[in-house]
Amino acid sequence: MPGIEKLPIEETLEDSPQTRSLLGVFEEDAAAMSNYCNMLYQAMHRMYDAQNELSAATHLTSRLLKEYDKQRFPLGSDDEVMSSTLQQFAKVIDELSSCHAVLSTQLADAMMFPITQFKERDLKEILTLKEVFQISSDDHDTAINRYSRLSKRKDNDKMRAEAVEDVYTSRKKQHQTMMHYFCSLNTLQYKKKTALLEPLLGYMQAQISFFKLGSENLSQQWEDFLATIGTSVQNVRREMEEEAGQMQQTIEQMEKSCDPLYAPCDPDPVHSPVCRNLTQKQGYLYIRNRTGLVSTSWERQYFFTQGGNLMRQGRAEVAGGLVTDLDNASVMAVDSDDRRFCFQVTSFDGKKVVTLQAESRKDCEEWIATINNISRRIYLSENAEEVAARINQSAIEAVTPSPSFQQRHDSMRPGRGGAGRTGSVSSVGSEPSPALSALSIDALVAPETPIQFDIISPVSEENAGHGKTPAQPGRRSNPFGESGDGTPEDSEDSILHQLFIVRFLGSMEVKSAESPDVIPETMRQILAARAIHNIFRMTESHLLVTCDCLKLIDPQTQVTRLRFPLPSVLQSSSHQDNKRLFGFVLRSAGENPDGRAVCYILESNDDGEKICDSIGLAKQIALHSALDRGAAEKRKEQHKAKEKQQQDKLSQQKQIEKDLEELSRLIGASSRPAHPAGADGHFVVLSNSQSEDSDAGGEEGKKRGESDA
Repeated sequence: MPGIEKLPIEETLEDSPQTRSLLGVFEEDAAAMSNYCNMLYQAMHRMYDAQNELSAATHLTSRLLKEYDKQRFPLGSDDEVMSSTLQQFAKVIDELSSCHAVLSTQLADAMMFPITQFKERDLKEILTLKEVFQISSDDHDTAINRYSRLSKRKDNDKMRAEAVEDVYTSRKKQHQTMMHYFCSLNTLQYKKKTALLEPLLGYMQAQISFFKLGSENLSQQWEDFLATIGTSVQNVRREMEEEAGQMQQTIEQMEKSCDPLYAPCDPDPVHSPVCRNLTQKQGYLYIRNRTGLVSTSWERQYFFTQGGNLMRQGRAEVAGGLVTDLDNASVMAVDSDDRRFCFQVTSFDGKKVVTLQAESRKDCEEWIATINNISRRIYLSENAEEVAARINQSAIEAVTPSPSFQQRHDSMRPGRGGAGRTGSVSSVGSEPSPALSALSIDALVAPETPIQFDIISPVSEENAGHGKTPAQPGRRSNPFGESGDGTPEDSEDSILHQLFIVRFLGSMEVKSAESPDVIPETMRQILAARAIHNIFRMTESHLLVTCDCLKLIDPQTQVTRLRFPLPSVLQSSSHQDNKRLFGFVLRSAGENPDGRAVCYILESNDDGEKICDSIGLAKQIALHSALDRGAAEKRKEQHKAKEKQQQDKLSQQKQIEKDLEELSRLIGASSRPAHPAGADGHFVVLSNSQSEDSDAGGEEGKKRGESDA
């Protein structure tokens, strides 16, 4: 027969959600078995009742046949042949009635008794233990809540002793009840096999015994089959007895060894010292939740670390949920007014603070040491415990100072060198791991290429290659890093305006910018690097696609984080399987001679192909706009040249007219006689107007003389 599923009795004291989930599966199996057993019991009871009815009916028939002679029939009462025949039938039927009575007795003993015992004793025992376990679990929760509510300011030895005794008693009762409950459920896995096979075995053996006289040839075949089944039943019963003995021994050993663990007080530090080399830990903690402006409440949940994350899980939940990211986080022991053994976890950016309470001081110190080791990313090392032991060998209390946001911001500036980026998981190129080196084997991406997982401030990117210039007078500097000489009207006058919600996954330098495989390869390396370093945080932005540029805008402050000129976007495409992933290749500002560029990978809420199509449409519109602008400038230049030519012709005509007028004046002056001298012997100089009048008078006199002649 296949292997038997069992509940681990050794994990009853921890009482983790995984154990509770496995217990729920066994309880569902027991409930399903109970329903099926009830239906099978009803069917077999009907068979037993039918057999009893058949036996009674056969006996009644035999008795009636025997009483045929005592009947007073008006006609044919002296028929002795009929009477003797009926007596023979009565004898045979009486023997059959005896066989049916024996069969009914065998069915009651071999079929009804095992299934009744299983139904009334074993299944009811499971239900009783389930109720007792539920009561003991509730009592333990009540006791542990009462112990946790002990006030620190009002320290009463009597109340503490009563609370400790209550926790000890309830925890011991719960542990013992849970172990016996697990033992019964494990035993049920064996009993349900025998409970189903033994009634059927008894039924078939009774039927074979009933028909043995008439089924000699058939009985041998059934006897061999039933003998095999009987052997299997005996083997299962023997295995069940051995397993029950082992479980009983385990229960006795657990009761002896776990007795010091029932009390919630700190154990002896000599026999149970604090372990500060842990990189994984799990257990029950109290978390403080804010219920109002000043009011808070404490909730007991199961916490565990997974990679670089702190997770929690309720008893009724199937999987755990994320509490906070522990990478570069800070942890310290804090004093609470109403609770003891409290510690506080602060995220790396200081925006999320979680206050937790442990059951004892030892548990509190181990949690602090574990979170401190995870914050330093010791869990990524091959020998994590050895590294943690070397770092924490002189630490008494593990406390990590929380760096301010300004310090982290300054550490990412290029002027500070690579020291700020070396310790952050946002850069992989400073200290490449072997896994990342294995990923960078493709010729599309340069080896040892750093991967940027976060958006750096635009100030560092725009001013990286420029010196400090004095600010222009009359212009206010932008504290968010936007350039002051930008043209905001380029987006306002653009024909295309499309806005998409995206999340920045990473960017890295690539070799071949024109290859169609460079974007899928970059996606693969960035996603692999995120999986290796357990980086789940992504920066959400708004991607604005216009005919001039692509912009990544902060959704809260509406500040432009990054701006990509559209002519520098070489290509864009989406992931083949996950259409929400897309990327684009950007030509670097320096125009490297080896053709390298930068590939940006993002995730969108919409279809990535739609964003790529929008970028392609923007480039087409920009191309047509550039062509239209070129044609318009060409027409404008032609129009200017034509106007200039017309102006030149007009000026030439004016010059010719002026020259002709001057020539006619000179001819008229040469045809007139010399001017007479004055009385004083001097010549009279006439002005131009006077000369013109005289010329006109002379011409009129000449015309008058000609007319007279």
